[in-house]
Amino acid sequence: MEFTPDTAREKEVAAAVDQPPGKMAARPAKGPRLPPEINRLVGRAMHRYQMLADGDRVMVAVSGGIDSLVLGRLLALWRDKAPIDYELLAVHLDMGFAGYLPPPEWGNDPRDTSSAPLPTTATAVAAQLQKIGLPYYMEETTYGPEALAAEGGKNGCYHCASRRRARLFELAREKGCNKLAMGHHREDIIETFFLNLLYGGNLSTMVPNQHLFEGRLQLIRPLALLDKTMVRQLGELFQVEAVSNPCPLTNRSRRHRIRQLLHTITGDDPRLEANIFAALGNVRPDYLL
Repeated sequence: MEFTPDTAREKEVAAAVDQPPGKMAARPAKGPRLPPEINRLVGRAMHRYQMLADGDRVMVAVSGGIDSLVLGRLLALWRDKAPIDYELLAVHLDMGFAGYLPPPEWGNDPRDTSSAPLPTTATAVAAQLQKIGLPYYMEETTYGPEALAAEGGKNGCYHCASRRRARLFELAREKGCNKLAMGHHREDIIETFFLNLLYGGNLSTMVPNQHLFEGRLQLIRPLALLDKTMVRQLGELFQVEAVSNPCPLTNRSRRHRIRQLLHTITGDDPRLEANIFAALGNVRPDYLL
């Protein structure tokens, strides 16, 4: 199955990775060997949750953070050694913060960079994807500022994330992709459980392989069994650099507060975090209300 550029911008992107328009990018040269433990955990996740199959067309959601950039490079590297073949297309949605100036009532701390106009993310993300060698599609949106306006600057994360997720689903359909890969890792899954517990009043979290729209799309999370330290290790190995998140609520969100809470609970003991993660797959319904 081919990735067919249907706009001038997509033709420009195809050229950026040295491919004729209408073709997926050539596979990057074989990269570095994965550390044994990381290789084992990725392989376990791929096999246990049946994430990839021959002929898949995988859209990789790339925010610009180290997690999603590592995911893109990892999937390209994994394809080189897997007994199956699949296609990759990275997609980045610019949230529209370029030039946005948060209102002064959000804080007057001179060290707070949110008091200055915010940058765009597309150019920096494109540079990283070109380094990786993946074909990509960029789209500018206004989701960020509109979400902040909807919440009066207090917490627009839900609105922003919901619209971004819906657009990614639409793009997967438009580009003919049957898999949508996201870079969530073990800590993200744990944090989501506590977010849903404390703010949603339910016991749930993100799952490694989720079937959507009657099976027409699968949302996969190949990094699900890796912790953040391992993801950072891969970032150094792959020589990719995270793009700064311009959202002024980055350190004021509910997820950020949950992250601080979990640090208080677990401290520096990795066993406690591992036990929380294991508990998500060891549910005893008979001992719940």
